[in-house]
Amino acid sequence: MATPTPTLATPILATRSLGLDIGGARIVADVSLEVRDGELVGIIGPNGAGKTTLFNLLSGLMRPTAGTVEIDGRDVTADAPFARTRAGLGRTFQTSSVFPLLPVRENVRLAAESALGGTLKLWRRAARFRPALDRADWALERVGLAERAFWPAGLLAHGDKRKLELAMVLAGESRVILLDEPMAGISHEDVDGLVELIRSVHQEEGKTVLLVEHRMEVVLGLAQRIAVMHHGALLAFDEPAAVMANETVQTAYLGEPL
Repeated sequence: MATPTPTLATPILATRSLGLDIGGARIVADVSLEVRDGELVGIIGPNGAGKTTLFNLLSGLMRPTAGTVEIDGRDVTADAPFARTRAGLGRTFQTSSVFPLLPVRENVRLAAESALGGTLKLWRRAARFRPALDRADWALERVGLAERAFWPAGLLAHGDKRKLELAMVLAGESRVILLDEPMAGISHEDVDGLVELIRSVHQEEGKTVLLVEHRMEVVLGLAQRIAVMHHGALLAFDEPAAVMANETVQTAYLGEPL
């Protein structure tokens, strides 16, 4: 009997010839990539390379003019952001996206209730929605913010706001997490702690993570593969050593060997 040919697992996140043109300008050009379940992928490139726009297309904040986005093999190109969240896609942003006047715990509870199909009402509803509160408490403990659960979110230090955003994504039970420049504005002293938190979420929680980050030491320390974008196009997508040795990448990204 012939041995069956093994088949590759369906990528948890994929783009197929993804493109975006705005007013005749090409912002994202024919990007095709496949991300494996449980993988941590770094996305790098010069300013204006299209990295954040790619995240906007993946999360549904923008609609492509060409190509498709797939989550777990299902075409979600026409799905709204909330539908992609329900499908398991979570995201943080370059600038803080928390509700500053609400308590830390309530920010996370709202994210959990949204994923569980709740109505996003505030505290009077929260007291009756135990699963969302339990999920919020777990997420805050996970990122080290349990002691600040009842602080107004706006009083948190910048690094702790980044942790809060990650807790909100975790509470929503996202399988795929898009982190858009998580180190932006973080003090040098806080970088190592946030890197280790991202690493542990990836490894211990089994999350798939896509990370846009300008600090190369962070990307090289975390990523299993690196995607390089330039002028909206995907120049390379490979293991870190291969990407760093790629002469085309060196020229396009820094103009000199990496």
